Amino acid sequence: MELIDLIWEGSGLYQMSWRQLVMIAVGCLLLYLGIVRKFEPLLLVTIGFGGVLSNIPGVEIATGDGLLHLVYVVGIETGAFPLIIFMGVGAMTDFGPLLANPKTLLLGAAAQFGIFATVLGAVGLTELGWMDFTIQQAAAIGIIGGADGPTAIYVAGQLAPELLGAIAVAAYSYMAMVPMIQPPIMRALTTEAERAIKMEQLRQVSKSERILFPLLLLLLVALLLPSAAPLLGMFCFGNLMKECGVVERLADTTQNALINIVTIFLGLAVGTKLQGEQFLTVNTIGILLLGVVAFAIGTASGVLMAKLMNRLSSQPINPLIGAAGVSAVPMAARVANKVGLEANRQNFLLMHAMAPNVAGVIGSAIAAGVLWSQLAN
Repeated sequence: MELIDLIWEGSGLYQMSWRQLVMIAVGCLLLYLGIVRKFEPLLLVTIGFGGVLSNIPGVEIATGDGLLHLVYVVGIETGAFPLIIFMGVGAMTDFGPLLANPKTLLLGAAAQFGIFATVLGAVGLTELGWMDFTIQQAAAIGIIGGADGPTAIYVAGQLAPELLGAIAVAAYSYMAMVPMIQPPIMRALTTEAERAIKMEQLRQVSKSERILFPLLLLLLVALLLPSAAPLLGMFCFGNLMKECGVVERLADTTQNALINIVTIFLGLAVGTKLQGEQFLTVNTIGILLLGVVAFAIGTASGVLMAKLMNRLSSQPINPLIGAAGVSAVPMAARVANKVGLEANRQNFLLMHAMAPNVAGVIGSAIAAGVLWSQLAN
C-alpha cells in the first residue's frame, strides 16, 4: 500500500491543480481550432500542444533546463524566431501590387491606428482601475491590432513576456477569424455602390523596381527609425533574395524549410507560456477583449481611409481594399475580394487588396519600432 501511495503521490493526477486542468482544456481547444476548424493551424496546433505539455505536473520540458524552456530563451527572449519568420514572410511577399499603386501605403498606415488606439484604451482602463497594465504591457497588447503574429510575439517577448501566451493566442486567433470579423465592419461602413466599384488594372512592375524597393525601404526606415530595422530588415532581406534571382536555393530554403522549422519551435515555446497562474487572470480577459477591439478599429480605419481616397482620387478606389491594411497576409486581401464579388460578380479586387495588405506588414513593423524605441527602457 505504501508503494501504491508513493506512485499515486508522484503521479500527475495527484499533483494537478484546477488551473493546470483548465489550461490543458484550453490547449485542447486550440488543437481543435487548428485541426478541425483549420484556424491558423501552423501556429495553433503547435501552441496548443505546447500548452498541454507544459501544464502536465512533473513535466520539466518547459522549465529549468528543459528543451522548450531553452528554446524559449534562445528563440523568443532574444527575438530570433520572430525575426527569422519575418525573413521567410519577406521571401514569400510580392511587392508588385504596392509598387504599381504606391498610394495604397496610406491604407496600410491607416489600419495601424488600431494599435495606438488600443494602447490608449489599455492605459485608460488601468487608470479607471478596471485593469492593471503597465505602459509596456499596453503597447504589447496594442500590437494585436496589426494582425501580425510574429510582430506581436516579438514585441510581447521584449516588453511584456509575462503576457506572451495570452497575446499570442489572441493575435493568431483573431487572424484566423478574419473572415468572420471583417465582413460585418466592411459592410457597415460602405454602401452597395461603393462595394461594387471596379478598379483599373495595375501596371506591370519592372524587375529593377522589385530589386531596388526592399533596399530603399530598409534604408529609409532604418535611418529614420532604427528600432524598426530588425523586423523590417529581415523582411526586406527575404524579399531581396526572392526578387534578385541569383540565390534561388537560399530563397527556397527561407520560404519553406527554415520558416517551417522555426514555426514548430516558436509555437511550442509560446505554448509554454500558457501557464494557469499567468493566463487565468482578469488581465487575460482584458487582453482578449482589447485585441478584438484593436482588430476592429484597424479594419474600420483602413476602410474609412479608402473611402476618403476614393472621394479625392481621380481614379476609382474600392473602399473594401482598405480593410486589407491589417497585415493578415493574404487572408485579409481574400476577404476584401470575396465581399467585392458579392456586390459585383465582375469585380476582382485580390491584387488591388494585396497592395495595402503588404503595406500593413510594413506599417505594423514600423509601429512596433515606434513603441519599442519609446518604451524599451
